[in-house]
Amino acid sequence: MLLEAGVDPAFRRDVLAGLAQPRKSIPARWFYDLRGSELFERITALPEYYPTRTEIALLADHAGEIARRVGKGRAVVEFGSGSSTKTPLLLRAIAPAAYIPIDISGDFLRASAAGLADAFPDVPVVPVEGDFTRRIALPPLAEGHAALGFFPGSTIGNGSAAKSVDLLRAMAETLGEDALLLIGIDRRKDLSVLLPAYDDAAGVTAAFNLNLLHRINAELAGDIPVENFTHRVIWDDAHKRIEMHLAARRAVDFTVAGHRFSMRAGETIHTENSHKYSRDEALLLLRAGGWQVEADWADDRGWFGLYLARLIEPSIQD
Repeated sequence: MLLEAGVDPAFRRDVLAGLAQPRKSIPARWFYDLRGSELFERITALPEYYPTRTEIALLADHAGEIARRVGKGRAVVEFGSGSSTKTPLLLRAIAPAAYIPIDISGDFLRASAAGLADAFPDVPVVPVEGDFTRRIALPPLAEGHAALGFFPGSTIGNGSAAKSVDLLRAMAETLGEDALLLIGIDRRKDLSVLLPAYDDAAGVTAAFNLNLLHRINAELAGDIPVENFTHRVIWDDAHKRIEMHLAARRAVDFTVAGHRFSMRAGETIHTENSHKYSRDEALLLLRAGGWQVEADWADDRGWFGLYLARLIEPSIQD
């Protein structure tokens, strides 16, 4: 068994544990190697994928009010920054003291950060490669500046409510006292809109999902027959979420990191959830995670919500 040099041990652990379960699953955060990150950026530009363009419009329409509420001189900390497509709208509005993007995909992160540094030469930009689901020590340039967390894109919906609360609390620990959080949260809507957003006609989302298997093969010495899997999307009404799966077209046997696995025809690997929240549910979720919403905005169709929240003082939470 020869593993790729520099493989994240957490990736190996999560994949092996997930494939060993009766209902196989792998956390969605492992989608984002360089190729996965590139594919996701293509997804955000697809006609079926409404969240990105809807959130960009909200940021543009309400930039002035956001700026008034946030004030100047905060350190902007973006969680899961990706290509930072929406970030310039925020940076132009609030005149930050610094910009600190955090992402698990290091190569993609550094390329995006370099582009923003060129676009905003007066704003110090320091990328941090890491897993933002737990507390991250911010670089020294953040010291002395209250932080504004920025978490666009509705990624908060990828976890269960309990895991999302844990994530919000981890963000609070990273950002520190007097922090604000600007976060996007997707809402429930007709399935004729929801399902195509995760199963586009061009097959880009399918390629994004299947890329996880390619990554496993490349980094974990796998021999998964990727061509024998297909992208599957369903709506789970009980949990109010979109689910993405990789379904075996036929019975398959394969190895990963020296471990043998078998799957029946039709059996799936559950790769992503995307929970959808009403406005009231979003307010409750943020409150449970330690954040009090001070203002929120939605598009005219009520498809997507943008929330500005303040960190609740510990004495208030007790």
